[in-house]
Amino acid sequence: MRIGLYPGTFDPITNGHTDIIGRAVKLVDKLVIGVARNTGKGPTFTLEERVEMIVEQTAHLGNIEVRPFSSLLMHFAEEIGASVIIRGLRAVADFEYEFQMTAMNQQLNREIETVFLMADPRHQAIASRLVKEIAQLGGSIRPFVAESVEKRLLAKVRS
Repeated sequence: MRIGLYPGTFDPITNGHTDIIGRAVKLVDKLVIGVARNTGKGPTFTLEERVEMIVEQTAHLGNIEVRPFSSLLMHFAEEIGASVIIRGLRAVADFEYEFQMTAMNQQLNREIETVFLMADPRHQAIASRLVKEIAQLGGSIRPFVAESVEKRLLAKVRS
């Protein structure tokens, strides 16, 4: 069975993330969405809330498992038996960062490949950080996230 891993912070999950997930699930027998604890980024949502939102947004896809992790990405990939790590790319800046990460990950485990999926042009500008900023400043985030995510985020920024 070919297991793919799509890791991220998903704070919150955006339409860009769900697009990559919907395309990635077609490439593997099972897709594990790894939700990084990553307290260094100061997430708006708790780990449990982020996992819940991803489960809600991906329930219709079937062969997906959502799991939190706090270890080194390659250690988590090995733990779940992943043969491929899936990453989304929006722009050149993403590529430079991802290129470095891929090179380091290959040094840790050459058996696990990294596959890049280009963001759909409709979603290239979407970043969780920007979605949160727009919400905090009173702008509409509806074009960037699902309605249930919008409600959760607006409740957070209004409290």
